[in-house]
Amino acid sequence: MKKNLISVIILALLLVNVILTAIMMFGITNTNKKTAAIVTDIASVLEIELDNGTEEKEKIVVSMVDTKPYDLSEEMTITLKKSADASDHFALVSITLSMNMKDESYKTYGETISEKEGIIKGVINNTFSKYTLEDLKNDEDYSIIRADLLKQIQAKFESEFIFDIAFSNIVFQ
Repeated sequence: MKKNLISVIILALLLVNVILTAIMMFGITNTNKKTAAIVTDIASVLEIELDNGTEEKEKIVVSMVDTKPYDLSEEMTITLKKSADASDHFALVSITLSMNMKDESYKTYGETISEKEGIIKGVINNTFSKYTLEDLKNDEDYSIIRADLLKQIQAKFESEFIFDIAFSNIVFQ
């Protein structure tokens, strides 16, 4: 009789435990959903992407058929930011812009890009002059300067029809 009574008490406690666990799970799940909704709303207001924590845009993929290269007319000699040794350093750069011929802004700017070459050179000069010789030498494939330069040019034109920048020749002194 005692064994049956203990078994019934254990079974009752087990059922109470299962019921309380289920109540707790539903309560936590609803709270978690509400918290996730609030975080999503705040992120959308602040325009933060929650995917991977970076703010990088997807790289535009343009086929070679739709790409029109534009070589700046001459090599540019740019004064770099003074480095730790306080001496002047220069960069001699040849730049090619890749333009997307399918972009709507290409019709506006693409055919007359040579008229805007002075503006582009000014942006290039201002962007390069933010970096020291050490900064540029530490960036082996020049990805940081290329990304910064591309962002500045796209901001100047208020368009992304220029989607890539290539350095065909770059020399530092």
